[in-house]
Amino acid sequence: MRGVIFDGTAPRVVEDLEVRDPGPGEVLVRIAAAGLCHSDLSVVDGTIPFPLPAVLGHEGAGVVEEVGPGVTHVAPGDHVALSTLANCGTCADCARGRPTMCRAAIGRPTRPFRRGDERLYNFASNSAFAERTLVTAVQVVRIPEEIPLVSAALIGCAVLTGVGAVLNRAKVDRGESVVVIGSGGVGLNVLQGARIAGAFPVVAVDSNPAKEPLARRFGATHFVPSTDAVREILPTGADHAFECVGSTRLIRQAVDLLDRHGQAVLLGVPPADAEAAFRVSSMYLDKSILGCRYGSSRPQADIALYADLYRQGLLLLDELVSRTYPLEDFAKAADDAHHGRVARAVLTF
Repeated sequence: MRGVIFDGTAPRVVEDLEVRDPGPGEVLVRIAAAGLCHSDLSVVDGTIPFPLPAVLGHEGAGVVEEVGPGVTHVAPGDHVALSTLANCGTCADCARGRPTMCRAAIGRPTRPFRRGDERLYNFASNSAFAERTLVTAVQVVRIPEEIPLVSAALIGCAVLTGVGAVLNRAKVDRGESVVVIGSGGVGLNVLQGARIAGAFPVVAVDSNPAKEPLARRFGATHFVPSTDAVREILPTGADHAFECVGSTRLIRQAVDLLDRHGQAVLLGVPPADAEAAFRVSSMYLDKSILGCRYGSSRPQADIALYADLYRQGLLLLDELVSRTYPLEDFAKAADDAHHGRVARAVLTF
């Protein structure tokens, strides 16, 4: 079967990929569409260290093809969205409703794929850039068939991360001010999470003026080219500032933009050894810097919720898809994503 692999040299599409049959508690999914996230590109450029060779992709939707023993919540033929959380469901963090903190779901890739005699890792427990992928049952969430799979693919990362950061991690309340630095795929979902939460004003910050119409469509009430202009809108600072780029310079700016009792939420991914600085004295007015993994999500509940919000017209998915590409055009999709020409590129099978 076809898939996108990375072996440390350059990502490429291959046609001789194999995946093993599902075992107990596993599901084989035929992928229909997969979003191209900057995390995939970060594996390629080394920003995110990952064992190689690997099958890339982690934001997908498709149709269940086969289930292993013990899987009862989905069946062959079901339309599903996939998460990246292969959490155990039995540890203390899972029991507390914090599956993103489950140690079984962090840094434990498996190797269900094969090319000849070589075994390949699954990226983010998911590997959605393959015609078929094998995931744990907890990663598979059934969705209504009326939701286009091209749009549904984006729920599993961009939406869970961005909307979840607002609703689950920051817990933005009605009338609170929000600043979103970066209007890419995650940033747009932070904007719509703020809109859903009833935040006001919602200020999008991006140096690319072409992103303004979409940012406003998703929920921005203001759009500015740099953080310098934010103070004209919020003279005392913001209740919440979300950094969605992964720049230590912008992380500092997010912290500096906070009002009293404000929160800076870090969503962008800088290099693993990056260090950021801030003025300690500025933090004593009850300000906080929050890390956020995967929108502090509970995928089984949150994916179902976001699917319902989409059906009610409250959550935008179709508008996130800037362009679709056949799998063979992965290189073009990656180049468009790298240069910011698309909010989200989606590969189709």
